[in-house]
Amino acid sequence: MKSRALGKSGLEVSALGLGCMGLSFGYGPATEKQQGIKLIREAYEQGVTFFDTAEVYGPFENEKLVGEALEPFRDKVVIATKFGFRDGDSKKEQDSRPERIRQVAEESLKRLRTDVIDLFYQHRVDPKVPMEDVAGTVKDLIKEGKVRHFGLSEAGVDSIRKAHAEYPVTALQSEYSLWWREPEKEIMPTLEELGIGFVPFSPLGKGFLTGKIDVDTKFSDNDFRNIVPRFSEENRKANKKLVDLLGEIALEKEATPAQIALAWLLAQKPWIAPIPGTTKSHRLTENIGAASIELNTGDLGKIEEALKGIEIVGDRYPSHLQKRVGK
Repeated sequence: MKSRALGKSGLEVSALGLGCMGLSFGYGPATEKQQGIKLIREAYEQGVTFFDTAEVYGPFENEKLVGEALEPFRDKVVIATKFGFRDGDSKKEQDSRPERIRQVAEESLKRLRTDVIDLFYQHRVDPKVPMEDVAGTVKDLIKEGKVRHFGLSEAGVDSIRKAHAEYPVTALQSEYSLWWREPEKEIMPTLEELGIGFVPFSPLGKGFLTGKIDVDTKFSDNDFRNIVPRFSEENRKANKKLVDLLGEIALEKEATPAQIALAWLLAQKPWIAPIPGTTKSHRLTENIGAASIELNTGDLGKIEEALKGIEIVGDRYPSHLQKRVGK
């Protein structure tokens, strides 16, 4: 797989990474440990060198899984993890106090079985802690050799600028896909101006853009999508138009809807590296195949034109989680 540079930072990653969250958290029961290790190693064997985790995924279990899976080839991969919630629990409030950031770094290093975190994101902006203090703490960790690069997740333009002024931000990780294009308005121009890479999570719309989710799909009790307005039965029905469009383009390209959705993202900017997640080997191989699909100007124009007639319905987060993003 080709590699990409995340902005001007010098950090090179595979064009597609692997979002590891779903192996332990968020989308129903956790994957059995050995199966998770096998999937992560399969990703590496197929050219993926960029792996994303966080202390809150589990909590803590996902970092342990990623650490064990990648230990045999640790020096060949880039591992990203995150700080920013009290006690490592995403149900609790944000906590990016300098002492907490340091604590997370030390504990994540142990769980990941490594002596350095390649990319350390603030998971959500903490309104109680000045961004200068957050960036300054990560800067110190970088000087100490415990972290290589600083990142932000779901941050707004003001926070990105404040952080970058204190210490260069390597990457922003936020949701971006054919059914969530909000970052194109303000975020992406800012990233381009500052030379910051973009790591889209949920590039397949939390699975919806694969075409495998319909009105009748039932999610596990602990699946996050049960509380996402965009996944209500009514909204799934309305949003099917986008999946139908992807299906038509996929047929022409002899690809799958998921591959077209990922290829579209890769075609937007050379400093974008999406991190689709999966728990299944065949889906992993399918996603990786998207990296070799080239969408030309005509293809992209056709998609753009078709999208004008499609309105995506439903919020991407319930209101209590929406308050945490874009700060």
